[in-house]
Amino acid sequence: MESVSKFMQELSKKGPRDILSPEEQLDKMLRSSSYLQKFAEEHSDLTRDDYLRSLSTVYEAVKEHYYCDKCPGLDNCPNLVKGHYYELEVQSGQIVSRLVPCQIQLAYEEDQRTRKLMRSYHVSEETLKASFNHMDMDGSNKDAIRAAMHFCTQFAEKEKPDGKGLYVHGGFGVGKSYLMGAIGRELSHNKIASLMVYMPDFIREVKESLADQSYVSKLERLKDIPVLILDDIGAENLTPWIRDEVIGVILHHRVNNHLPTLYTSNYALEELEEHFAISNGSRIELTKARRIMERIRHYVEVYEIEGSNRRKK
Repeated sequence: MESVSKFMQELSKKGPRDILSPEEQLDKMLRSSSYLQKFAEEHSDLTRDDYLRSLSTVYEAVKEHYYCDKCPGLDNCPNLVKGHYYELEVQSGQIVSRLVPCQIQLAYEEDQRTRKLMRSYHVSEETLKASFNHMDMDGSNKDAIRAAMHFCTQFAEKEKPDGKGLYVHGGFGVGKSYLMGAIGRELSHNKIASLMVYMPDFIREVKESLADQSYVSKLERLKDIPVLILDDIGAENLTPWIRDEVIGVILHHRVNNHLPTLYTSNYALEELEEHFAISNGSRIELTKARRIMERIRHYVEVYEIEGSNRRKK
């Protein structure tokens, strides 16, 4: 069998005087293209004249299938419509073609749909691509992973979620954020929107948007998203205003509307309370800290992930 590439190179080099005739083009495609051979076998009732009448259509399909066999990736796709190819079919006895998305294009579209449902503020690309399928489970994280998977299943099955979230704490690099990314991705597969927020950068952004009051719209998004994930809470640069008018307002709204909030932190709950109690200077505000913690402690299941820093591996 001749190679398709040889045929295409030969066709491209022909000048006006010695270009292949339609008959010769058809013969070479039938000899060199396994795709066209298979099509011909499935449509044995088609005549040679049928192919010649639709020769340009046949050529485009053969050419694009050849490119797909040597796929250079979606960004470098040489086909007429990136990520698509022409598929031959028969309609009313005539050979026609339809545009079909390739598997890489379909995967890209699914990823885009996932990202629209799984929104984020200042979260790494690695975390956004997290998946339970690619997660190493061991004695240090198995309880947290099982709880995370159970949360996704329960949330997808319940028409009226009870608003109970997760609080996962532990040392640096033990996989807390990755676990939350996997939750967001799994929820998106069930058409449930989530928002993951890296707290230190988000709080910094809120402070910078005070002048034009644009922070209000940012808070509204956090208040109403079906599942909110506050990543690395306790690492933010805290002020009384941030504690009471940002974090407190968000959590108050979500608790009242039975919307679950998930957290990761380097702090256990008792340590997080100490963090919220420290106000400007050396002032300690235990009552206000406990008010915040009342909106966290009673609405989460707590899991600790121990172990070494996985980022070093």
